Amino acid sequence: MINSIYIAAAIGALLSGYTLYLEYRLKKDSSYKAVCDISNRMSCTRTFHSSYGKTLGISNGWWGILYYLIIAGLVFYGRADFILFATAFGVVYSARLAYILYFKLKNFCLVCNAIYIVNILLLVFAWRNF
Repeated sequence: MINSIYIAAAIGALLSGYTLYLEYRLKKDSSYKAVCDISNRMSCTRTFHSSYGKTLGISNGWWGILYYLIIAGLVFYGRADFILFATAFGVVYSARLAYILYFKLKNFCLVCNAIYIVNILLLVFAWRNF
């Protein structure tokens, strides 16, 4: 089950990295259309470029990468006492972001939803493992 946590954390970090790629790519070429931009109501770009795309002035993608590295580090060092807390925090924060996405931005972001699913899986894996 520990491998499941590593795999989920790696997927989460890759998805977070993709959000950063999109942000930087769109800064260079504003005409670029991301694969996850399907319509005006189903747009990753719209989500990432909203006022909610940053926390404390830092892109949520960077926070995501840091979060998944912390999760992997906690598993590596066997800190079961913190893993469950950290994954629960991730799910609660994902719920906050999902609320903003669906009710404030009235948008659906494929990458964001994939990240929410990864965070739920991390909590399940942590619960089963520790």
